Amino acid sequence: MKNPQFVLASASPARRRLLQSVGIEPIVSPSDFDESQIQETEPGQLVQILAQCKAQTVAPQFPSGLVMGCDSVLAIDGKIHGKPVDADEAIARWQMMRGHFGDLYTGHVLIDNTQNITLVKCQVTRVYFANISDRTIQAYVATGEPLKCAGAFALEGFGSLFVEKIAGCHSNVIGLSLPLLRQMLEELNYDVTDFWKH
Repeated sequence: MKNPQFVLASASPARRRLLQSVGIEPIVSPSDFDESQIQETEPGQLVQILAQCKAQTVAPQFPSGLVMGCDSVLAIDGKIHGKPVDADEAIARWQMMRGHFGDLYTGHVLIDNTQNITLVKCQVTRVYFANISDRTIQAYVATGEPLKCAGAFALEGFGSLFVEKIAGCHSNVIGLSLPLLRQMLEELNYDVTDFWKH
């Protein structure tokens, strides 16, 4: 059986780069789903619902596609944090996070239109933040990077300087757990190597 097209229902350049780094060249089709309409306070539930909504929005456009939706949030003491709205919020967030840890939740959804199957999973990684100075926080926020990311840091960018350690899946923190993706593909009876560019 011929493998379906791999579609990424996300505008995230980081997620696309992760897939490319393991040989998958996805068709990128951002969902533009309005996340504000989902009211859910449990982080694991929230990311799974949002990932599913994103994938479901895009899936009808690709009848022979395998559509992946993802969503990430950082929870600190159980409270959900998405992308900061502005620099002031990013600075305040870092002042709270420094010297502490947060749990990064990423919802993963695969909709396989050829088999009419939807898989929904969540991966959690604990991130330990360095105890950095106000000056360093302000300089980091001034780069603009924290404003683009759930949790106000990018592990694949400057933010890696300020993460002391990680407990769990590394790629999950960047936006997509590659080991979980492999497991989900296997559950759908695919081999991840079948999606490599030839």
